[in-house]
Amino acid sequence: MTSTFPKLLEPLILSGVQLRNRMVMGSMHTGLEDSFMGERKLADYFEARARGGVGLIITGGYSPNLRGKLTPMSARFSNLWHGFKHKVITDRVHQHGAKICLQLLHAGRYAYHPLAVAPSKIKSPISLFTPSAMSERVIQKTISDFSESASLAKWAGYDGVEIMGSEGYLLHEFVAPRTNHRTDAWGGTLENRLRLPLEIVKATRKSVGPQFAIIFRISILDLVEGGSTHEEIIQFAKALEAAGASALSTGIGWHEARIPTIASMVPPGAFRGLAKQLKSVVQIPVIATNRFNTPEMAESALTDGDADLISMARPFLADPDFAIKAKMGKPERINTCIACNQACLDHIFQGKLASCLVNPRAAEEWNSKDYTDALKGKKVLVVGGGPAGLSAARETALAGASVTLLERSEALGGQFRLAQMIPGKSEFKETVRYFKNEIERLGGKILMNQALNEKYAEELSPDAIVLSCGVTPRVPEIDGLKKSKIVFPYDRFIRERIAPGKRIVIIGAGGIGFDIATYCLFHGEDHDQISASYFKHWGIDLKVRAGVTQDSPPKMQAKRAITMLQRKEGAFGQTLGKTTGWIHRSEIKRHGVNMISGVTYKKITDTGILIEVNGEEQELLADQIILCAGQTEVRESEGLGALLKIPYVVIGGQKEAGELDAKRAIRDGLECVAQIAALVAPK
Repeated sequence: MTSTFPKLLEPLILSGVQLRNRMVMGSMHTGLEDSFMGERKLADYFEARARGGVGLIITGGYSPNLRGKLTPMSARFSNLWHGFKHKVITDRVHQHGAKICLQLLHAGRYAYHPLAVAPSKIKSPISLFTPSAMSERVIQKTISDFSESASLAKWAGYDGVEIMGSEGYLLHEFVAPRTNHRTDAWGGTLENRLRLPLEIVKATRKSVGPQFAIIFRISILDLVEGGSTHEEIIQFAKALEAAGASALSTGIGWHEARIPTIASMVPPGAFRGLAKQLKSVVQIPVIATNRFNTPEMAESALTDGDADLISMARPFLADPDFAIKAKMGKPERINTCIACNQACLDHIFQGKLASCLVNPRAAEEWNSKDYTDALKGKKVLVVGGGPAGLSAARETALAGASVTLLERSEALGGQFRLAQMIPGKSEFKETVRYFKNEIERLGGKILMNQALNEKYAEELSPDAIVLSCGVTPRVPEIDGLKKSKIVFPYDRFIRERIAPGKRIVIIGAGGIGFDIATYCLFHGEDHDQISASYFKHWGIDLKVRAGVTQDSPPKMQAKRAITMLQRKEGAFGQTLGKTTGWIHRSEIKRHGVNMISGVTYKKITDTGILIEVNGEEQELLADQIILCAGQTEVRESEGLGALLKIPYVVIGGQKEAGELDAKRAIRDGLECVAQIAALVAPK
């Protein structure tokens, strides 16, 4: 089949390094870099993507020296032993025709250790340590450390390096007036502030020669006060080209910025126009980044002349075969990244190994197991078509089992079916599409509007059953609740597309409560229109320095009065994701949602709810009261397997509803394969 992505599959040459296509697997730290035998684990991880057809891989960040490490345990790349250990990575990637660059990253004031250094002694709001201001000697040593690490990378077999000069790390800190308050030759004027990154590029080019790629990650929109202007960025880009850079990779925002740049509520390709502006002023290739997750979007950006290459980090985490599926002209088979951050960035910022919600095998390729011998030819019945059931059906079919999936409703997806109706989460439907296509491709059967019963199980005569009937909203004991006509469980409220009234009370302030608040805030608005006005919504103004003002993001006028309630004392949204929770809390706050904690629920009335807070009763008037107070397991199918003496396993929400998330549900589907293999093994 001929691919429909000709531009994406065109080759490109970077400083004599020929790439087989224009797909770049962008840098993303996985934690394997810092783990025991990390290089060998990374070799498996990167080899899977190289085998999958990507043109260029960029590693996670490695510090060129001790002070530049992100944490005390973070990886360095600064001596021959480091280079020797990395040869297994470059060899394995090159076996499959891909190229690979090592990212060199100095943490600067973002370092989580007391040896942190920066241009000036200014503490970051997201770090515990105040950095020391770099002396002239330390600056000169840093320049030589970068160039020596690049030379070492060349010896280790890398095809190039990416120098991190964006996202608020050290080199970015020198460029921005926000963090560079120096009065010597390394600060003050723009020329002085650009001096360190330019000297590093010049020294690196001198050490590695002309036939080695030097990619510089340049910020094209800082989104923090005191960042760079558009004119300064253009001048910087031209200077980097003159200094010897092979390509410019576009970075968006600082890590401390209060505007989302990669989460699911950011429209796909939101910043491609900025990459196009950069491309118009330099002759070297420009790499566009941030929220490209389909080959169609990447192809569109290349066709429109927005960039020369497209960098996708999380999409290759979600599907290592992304590139080859695009080449085959089968994009519908791609396991699409949904930008949830739950298992990738959230894990990294919690000190865990990265994974992927929709692909729990990610970064665990070194630990993969094959259960084909145990399951080939066996019949497996999966009950429930939510995330856990879909995952289990796909994984058992992949292991060679004959799979039948029963779903009692008219549509697959379970909680994902509801999630995709929340503004900013429409891409969740892509996960359901992927699993459905995979199950059918692997020969599995999907039967809709079917529940498990004795007769049906006997007719199918499976060797094993997977029970994954999911969860149902928990109904709290509140006087008057069961008779009320204004109370709705969250699933019914979304599924029936009930129009929110003017006054909404939400019981529960976990992830579902925040989703319902978002649903009510934006109900009736065209989601495409929300995407089109993304810059306005978050107060991004490209005419001002760094794209933001003191009023960014702006307060919003809510169409309805929303009150969120929770029993426990303390701040709202404490269980939300590490890297996306602040976005949801910001949205709720700036839309004026009323949040009350430490609540005792007294009674549901015809016009609202009576509550007690700090010993005082008050009535909240409401057109609708929506229950988001947790979930309970659906147990109706349990026991059938035992009754029929058929081995069974229970996974997902049916196994444990407490703190259930899709990450755990989909991983349960993967891990249940080992349990099934043990159940059907000869005794």
